[in-house]
Amino acid sequence: QLQLVESGGGLVQPGGSLRLSCAASGFSLDGYGLAWFRQAPEKERVGVSCLATSDGSTHYSDSAKGRFTISRDKVKNTVYLQMDSLKPEDTAVYYCAGGAVHCSQVVVDTPGWDAWYEYWGQGTQVTVSS
Repeated sequence: QLQLVESGGGLVQPGGSLRLSCAASGFSLDGYGLAWFRQAPEKERVGVSCLATSDGSTHYSDSAKGRFTISRDKVKNTVYLQMDSLKPEDTAVYYCAGGAVHCSQVVVDTPGWDAWYEYWGQGTQVTVSS
């Protein structure tokens, strides 16, 4: 069975850090475009970051730039999102995704690109609150 399984969400105070993990099973992440999206209550799902497994290039939304880092462990077949300096406005359900999508700034910034991703994690809640 091909699936992505997320972990690492939770409650954190403003300024804190979390690392989200997304482990793939049943297939290799090699050759796929990988991404993290998030969806806040009553808002549409938006791009946070993407990574191209072909060349390791990454892109971030303006809100994530400088605070979040996307990475991949080839041996563990896992993609990560390190989130630092978290703010209350980062509160959302975070989803990892994989698909035949080339990572670019357009993918991160333009609504609707999530539809092109084939594989999705189950989502993990991140709540930033004091």
